[in-house]
This record gives sequence, structure tokens and C-alpha cells, in this order.
Amino acid sequence: MNSFHELVKRRRSIRKYGAEQLSEDAVRQILEAALMAPTSKNGRSWHFTVVDDKEKLAQLSQCKPLYATSISRSALSIVVSANPGVSDVWVEDASIAAAYIQLQAEDLGLGSCWIQVRNRMHDDETTASEWIKDLLEMDGAEQVVCVISIGEKAEERKEQNMEKLQWEKVSIV
Repeated sequence: MNSFHELVKRRRSIRKYGAEQLSEDAVRQILEAALMAPTSKNGRSWHFTVVDDKEKLAQLSQCKPLYATSISRSALSIVVSANPGVSDVWVEDASIAAAYIQLQAEDLGLGSCWIQVRNRMHDDETTASEWIKDLLEMDGAEQVVCVISIGEKAEERKEQNMEKLQWEKVSIV
């Protein structure tokens, strides 16, 4: 990428991926970006669970009805969670890290998609977060914010249309 602005213009949600596995170097760079994300009071309340086993990805894609299928098609997915006992702004900390994951993936030419988990249900009785925590045998204190699916792009999307930016949402005082 030539600039951050160009990177942001190009980054779009990608839900279709090729069959290629990601290189160890790409995975390392993505995780380094997540681990360098800023956190409140340097609390680092987040945790990243990497899933690359195809069978486990297929299971993980069942965390929410209909809206998590890109997980099963990904080369890997990263479950972004955080511990509310570490920081009162754990949601924000984890969200910033998730955005860094997506931007690093785009910088590497990879596609990604944010699958919202926090405040979503697996079924009428079980939250998507609890379902994922059980599936992956995660720490009970962790709360899942999202899952980021990542892989080689098997679809192309147009970059952001600068003419459709909603400048009315900006106030300068």
C-alpha cells in the first residue's frame, strides 16, 4: 500500500476465500498488529484465539444462524475476546485490535470479515459468545467480541466511493 488512506479505501468485507493457506509470516504479522493495538491504561485486556483447522472452522461458523458462514470458508479465523475484569473498556480495546487485524490483512492483500458476536445469540437460550467459549474451551472470564475470518480473496469489491462519504455526519465546532 502506498498510504494509510489508500489502505482504508480498499479494505472491504470479504466473505469468499480461496483454498490457499496463509503463510506463517502473514499470520505472524497479523497477530503482531493485534498485539500492538492500543489499550486503555496499557491494560491489554484482549485475547486472540487463532483457529485454522477446517473442521473446527466449520463448527465455529455455526456460532450464529446464517451470519457466520464466511468462517467455514476462511483459511483461518481469529476469535477476539477480552476480560471485563481487566478493563472497564474491554469492548473498545478488543474492537481496536480487531480493526488492526483487518487492516493488516488488507495490507497483505488478504480479505477479512468481522463477524459480530457480542450481544448476539447462537439460539434462543445461548449467547454466541458462550457457545464459542464452550466450543474452544476458552477461559470463562473472557467475553467474545467478534470473529475475524481471513483468507486469500476469492471475490473483489470496489474500493470505497469517496463521493458517498456522509459529510453531514461531521460537525466542526
